[in-house]
Amino acid sequence: MNGFSHIPVMLEECMEGLAVRDGGIYFDGTVGGGGHSYEILSRSSPSGRLIATDLDDEAIAAATQRLSPFKGRFAIYKANYKDYERVFDEAGVDEVDGVLLDFGVSSHQIDDADRGFAYMKKDAPLDMRMDREAALTAREIVNEWPQEELARILREYGEEKFASRIAADIVAKRALSPIETCGELVGIIEESIPKKFQQNGPAARKSFQAIRIAVNGELEGLYECVVGLTRRLRKGGRIAILTFHSLEDRIVKRAFGYLEADCICPKSLPVCVCGKRKEIEILTKKPITASVREMAGNSRSKCAKLRVAQRL
Repeated sequence: MNGFSHIPVMLEECMEGLAVRDGGIYFDGTVGGGGHSYEILSRSSPSGRLIATDLDDEAIAAATQRLSPFKGRFAIYKANYKDYERVFDEAGVDEVDGVLLDFGVSSHQIDDADRGFAYMKKDAPLDMRMDREAALTAREIVNEWPQEELARILREYGEEKFASRIAADIVAKRALSPIETCGELVGIIEESIPKKFQQNGPAARKSFQAIRIAVNGELEGLYECVVGLTRRLRKGGRIAILTFHSLEDRIVKRAFGYLEADCICPKSLPVCVCGKRKEIEILTKKPITASVREMAGNSRSKCAKLRVAQRL
């Protein structure tokens, strides 16, 4: 399976959230190694249909192989899930019964040193692209972006309190010679953060997260995508979204809140003039988190949050 591995997080909770049924049409916008998709196809047998997208060629190849027992019932497109409108058009689908989005980075992507996602892989090149054909890499961001922009993404996407200091140190180092590897970047970050603040996990984790988000445009258009995809659900259809950091979760929560709202007029108005009506029922008033057992067996599930909503 091309060595591609990814343990699907909260598999049973996702399936229960989607309420998968025979004959339904489902969209997995982040197919990865196909773990969630396999279960969707299995539970929607014998006639359920799956449309899936991913940007990673290795993931697509692995998922295609894994889902081969369901040949004829699925189609995987190399596309960003945010391009769902084009994908649905190509698939000849107007509405779906369920949508799953899993924003986790796969184990394979993290463990493959050539991909440059992991701060533990010291000699890995600075890459971090989900789509290896994409132009923008982590190397370009680290070596070419202005100091102010570097500080902004570290602060906003990584919630890194030492963002300004790290950005300044990166710019000073790259003025001497280009920063080429993950190890070099880790060294700069560790030198930028006081030792007393490096007690809760690797010092580079937040910065690497921020740069990865910037490379792949992970937050751009996310709110609009969640709203738009939800509106492509049939009546009674469900959307389940797995997030892995607070920025994503806040956006999903805000989008669900807007869709659930019945009138968004200012309270000062005596009557509704906006015409907005409640479109969904949020089924998870608080996000679902992984069980203690799952967290013990899969450390990457520890920060996962699952939100589910149903179309009215």
